Amino acid sequence: GDSWGIFTFLCAALCNLPALPALNCTEELGAGQSIQKTYDLTRYLEHQLRTLAGTYLNYLGPPFNEPDFNPPRLARAERVPSATVDLDLWRGLTDNARLAANYRAYSRLLCYLRALEGPAGTAELRHRLGHFCSSLQGLVLSIAGVMSSLGYPLPVGGPSAPPGTPVPSNDFLKKMEDFWLLKELQTWLWRSAKDFNRLKKKVPPAVVTLRLEARGF
Repeated sequence: GDSWGIFTFLCAALCNLPALPALNCTEELGAGQSIQKTYDLTRYLEHQLRTLAGTYLNYLGPPFNEPDFNPPRLARAERVPSATVDLDLWRGLTDNARLAANYRAYSRLLCYLRALEGPAGTAELRHRLGHFCSSLQGLVLSIAGVMSSLGYPLPVGGPSAPPGTPVPSNDFLKKMEDFWLLKELQTWLWRSAKDFNRLKKKVPPAVVTLRLEARGF
């Protein structure tokens, strides 16, 4: 009938059309996805640190593994980047300044954490430390990606190893340094999650672009 004739005509016409460029839909990985990825990684590290800190503080033993243990911060512990900044002052910084501070802090905290891997007492603890360090390295790179996508330069000098300092004179002081390292890292991750959550609300979602790719040319 007429319908079959129209269908046959259309098929013939399509078969005789010249080859058209392929339509390829690609998603640009922009600042929005980069910030979301960094936020998700920060929350994952928060969860991971809770398990690691519990295991490591038990390894240090009392009083470090006691819930109400809250010692004053020693002068030596000042080498560890502190997250104890006035909240209003922190929020008053530019996005660039906060990102740069996060990048520098995690780069340095990573160096200190890697120094814990060797002396750690058990194979399980060393494995957890190694896994956490790998994840934290991913966070450093992810923050660098966010800064790049927003057009911000990385801090001058990039990540660097902490300056060499004498080994603590006794085992208790060494444990105190490890305790403060975990405590500061916990605070940094908590604050960073809030930073990236606010930042992702300011950046528009990623744009899906259509790109024509010619075949055979």
